[in-house]
Amino acid sequence: MIYPAPLVLGSTIALSAFSSGVPEAIHPRLDLVITDFRRRGFKIIEGSCLREDQLHVSASKELRAQELMDFLLDDSIAAIAPPWGGELAMEVLDLLDYEKISRATPKWIFGFSDVSTLSVVISARCGWASAHCANFIDLSINQCDPLTANTLKHLASTTGTSFIQLSSEKYQLEFGDFEDDPKHCLSLTEPTAWLCLHPRTTAVSFSGRLIGGCLGTILHLFGCCYLDIDTLQQRFADKGMILYFENAQMSPCELIRALLNLRFKGLFSHLNGILIGRSSAPQIDSAGLSYLQALQSVLAQCDCPVLYNVDIGHMPPNMTLINGAYAEVEWNYPKAKIEQFLI
Repeated sequence: MIYPAPLVLGSTIALSAFSSGVPEAIHPRLDLVITDFRRRGFKIIEGSCLREDQLHVSASKELRAQELMDFLLDDSIAAIAPPWGGELAMEVLDLLDYEKISRATPKWIFGFSDVSTLSVVISARCGWASAHCANFIDLSINQCDPLTANTLKHLASTTGTSFIQLSSEKYQLEFGDFEDDPKHCLSLTEPTAWLCLHPRTTAVSFSGRLIGGCLGTILHLFGCCYLDIDTLQQRFADKGMILYFENAQMSPCELIRALLNLRFKGLFSHLNGILIGRSSAPQIDSAGLSYLQALQSVLAQCDCPVLYNVDIGHMPPNMTLINGAYAEVEWNYPKAKIEQFLI
C-alpha cells in the first residue's frame, strides 16, 4: 500500500461533496467545523460542489467528477474530505481517470457512509490507503469522545508506525439535528458491547489488511473492475484480508441477499476475519426476521471469526480504519482492541 503523507497542521484539505452536498440550513454547522479546522492550523479549500443539495447530490455527476479529479491531481492538497456521505457517489466512478490518479501524489480521502464508495475504489485501483472514519462535519473541536477526537491524530501517522484504538464505552442511537443546534456533539447513551457471531465464543484474535465500507454501496462494486476480488487478494496476499462493513438501510431480507451476493462471488473464502458495524436499519421486519438472524443465516458457517456491533458506521462513534493497513484485532467480550500498522 501507498500511504499518503501525514495530515498535520499546515496541511491543505479540499472539501468536495462528490455525493450529497450541504443544504443552506446546515451551513452554520459546516462553517463552524471549517473555522475549527482553520484555528487548528489546517488550510481549507472549498470546492464549488459543496453548499448545495438537490436530488441527493451537490451538482451534476460531470461537475462532481471534474472537481474531484482536479483535487486528486493537485499536489498541494493533502486530503480530500466530503462533508458527509449520501447516496450517489457511484455516479462519478466511471468518469475518473485512474491512471492519472495513480501517478499523482497520494492524498487522504476520509469519511464514512457513501464516502467509502470512492475511498475503497481508490485503495483497490490505485493502491492508496484511505480512511473510513468520522465525517468532516462531525469533527468539531468540542467533540471529545476518544474515537472521534483522535481521528486527525491517526491520519497524522507516518508510514511504518502503528496506532491502537479501543472499543467505545457508549454509542449514539440517533443522529442529532445540526439545523437546530450547529454545535451538536455526539449523544453517547447506549453501552457498547462487541459480540461474536459464533456461539459460546468469548475471545478471538485475527489479523490482516483492512478493506471495507458501507455495505449498501460497496456491495455493488465487489466483483467488477472497481473492486475486483482477485486483484484485492493479490494485493493483500502478504497478510490476508479483513473485511469490515456496516448496514445503514437494508432490511433483514435485503441484508441476506447482499451477503449471499458476496458469498456467491467468493469473497468470504479469502478472509481472515469480518468486522460488522452496528446496524442503523430496522432490527426486525414485519415477518419477525431479525438483523442478527440475517447475519447468522449467511455468515455463521464462515471459517473466519465474525464480530458485530463494532464501532463502524451510522451509530457512532467511528473508529478510524485505514483501507490497506495491516490490523491486529483482539476481542475479549465485550471489549476489543485494534492495532493498525501502516506497512
